[in-house]
Amino acid sequence: MEYETILYGLDEGVLTITLNRPDVLNAFNRKMTDEIQDALKKAERDPSVRCIVFTGAGRAFSSGEDLKSRQAEGIVGFGSTLRDRYNPIVLKMRNIEKPVIGSINGVAAGAGCSLALACDLRIASDKPSFIEVFVRIGLVPDSGSSFFLPRLVGLAKALEMSFTGDAVNADEALSIGLVNRVVPAEDLEAATRDLALRLAKGPTKAIGLAKRTINRALSMDLEQTLDYEVFSQETAGATADYKEGLAAFLEKRTPNYTGS
Repeated sequence: MEYETILYGLDEGVLTITLNRPDVLNAFNRKMTDEIQDALKKAERDPSVRCIVFTGAGRAFSSGEDLKSRQAEGIVGFGSTLRDRYNPIVLKMRNIEKPVIGSINGVAAGAGCSLALACDLRIASDKPSFIEVFVRIGLVPDSGSSFFLPRLVGLAKALEMSFTGDAVNADEALSIGLVNRVVPAEDLEAATRDLALRLAKGPTKAIGLAKRTINRALSMDLEQTLDYEVFSQETAGATADYKEGLAAFLEKRTPNYTGS
């Protein structure tokens, strides 16, 4: 499939999905959300993809839903938009057993903020602002923001961002746990690449199982979590990557993980 609104670049196990509508600050239209869904399905099936990076072309990560495009298409209700276009993206990002990094190069607003929050890790330049902009037009946070935001920044800050629609800059985002790291804008691509390559060269099955287990632990009690850890560790212990990791440890060398 040839993509019109995103760029799909795979190199050394790192897939970079670039939101590519810079003239509208990478706002999502139907074509873009369809193409992101397709790209994630392709990435999940491809064993050579061992880490996924989301970023934006130009000066924005994403400004959210393209409201002008929405009006032009005569779309009125939001139910089908969320169920058919956004929710599948968020669920795939969380369920894909490969690490997903958000490389936040500029403003992340509305659904663009939600997409950033759905990533496993976020590395930001010193330029972005994160805005739960929905309230500014009389809407509520969607596309997973209501789930991820309070878990990342706490209830009070999540409510403040949702009620006011005020922007959170990169430094504040770091201090409240919204992002993992902030780097100068000119260093963002290199810093993202370093982290993505490190994860792509890691034990992909173990990383995927850790992601699955931690996701499940968000809705389980301690006893259930302990039981699920048993399952996950048994599964990880049967992988080729575990055998390689153990051999490398005993032989005092760097492991060569294959992601299997």
